[in-house]
Amino acid sequence: MIPETMPAAVFDSPGQTRVTSLPVPEPGPGEVLIEVARAGICGTDIHILKGEYELSRFPLTPGHEFAGTIRAIGSGVLERTVGERVTADPNIPCLACSECHRSAFNQCLRLQVAGVTRAGAFARYVAVPERVVYPIGDLPFGEAALIEPLACVAWGLRRIRVNAGDRALVIGAGPMGCLLMQALKAAGAVQVAVIDLARHRLQLALDLGADLAITPAETDQLQRFAPQGFEVVADATGVPEVLAGSIRHARAGGTVWVFGVAPDNALMSVSPYEFFRRDLTLVGSFAVNNTFQDAITLIESGAVKVAPLVSHVLPLTDFDEGFRLAQHDPDRMKVQFDLS
Repeated sequence: MIPETMPAAVFDSPGQTRVTSLPVPEPGPGEVLIEVARAGICGTDIHILKGEYELSRFPLTPGHEFAGTIRAIGSGVLERTVGERVTADPNIPCLACSECHRSAFNQCLRLQVAGVTRAGAFARYVAVPERVVYPIGDLPFGEAALIEPLACVAWGLRRIRVNAGDRALVIGAGPMGCLLMQALKAAGAVQVAVIDLARHRLQLALDLGADLAITPAETDQLQRFAPQGFEVVADATGVPEVLAGSIRHARAGGTVWVFGVAPDNALMSVSPYEFFRRDLTLVGSFAVNNTFQDAITLIESGAVKVAPLVSHVLPLTDFDEGFRLAQHDPDRMKVQFDLS
């Protein structure tokens, strides 16, 4: 029996949150109602809470990394069934605009995003179109809630060139940095180095397959590891100064991958001549674009391990504590809410 109301978290305005009771959404035509089991905090959620994300408006129920069970279906649903264990791509393109017509679905001119522009998964139930729902089989919900961030990595991998034998450098060894490191190796990078301030994160990166894990004070080791520089340099910090400084580590002809999310009004200073003289390529990758199945396959195959990235699991009643951990605890990795 689906109740009439549900617990849900709300961002009322920048910095203002509450856990309240909201009506359970009704699945419309072509939609399914998912009972959320796990939902993770993303760096984008923190930017939204700070009022730094241009797509979002308040009030908002956030949460776009999630997994759960289908409890109801709307009219016209063809494939999904009640009781099915699923996750969902939160990005909902219109399929009709000029960007969608050229398959740039993540650049849709009328893009809706669960947890960003419409009600998300920091709630007991969320309704989304069937067309963005993916079955997860027996995959644990905590792991399945990491499919969305890995799908973002998979989209970026389609945007850059990774060749067998390449060396890659990842700046940041948090949850996204560890996903980037593993995915780069799965894509063909022969060696991947990681930089972070936190020793425990560096050790986790090594445990997950990094070939070198160092602090910023130890970057002299990069010269011995990759004397000519790295074919791929990926920033997972979203800090403009860090991204600008990372360019010096790229090999001539290499690619600098802008993956971390900076505030939408942030700027950085780079040398156009350096890009010109060294044949460098600067590549951004935003969200996902039909890469959920790629991410599911990477996890199911064991090529990317996600379970070790979850450091904290809290009930939704501890919503503020979860965001405190996600923003300020130096020991945290992925923080998730258990809504089951």
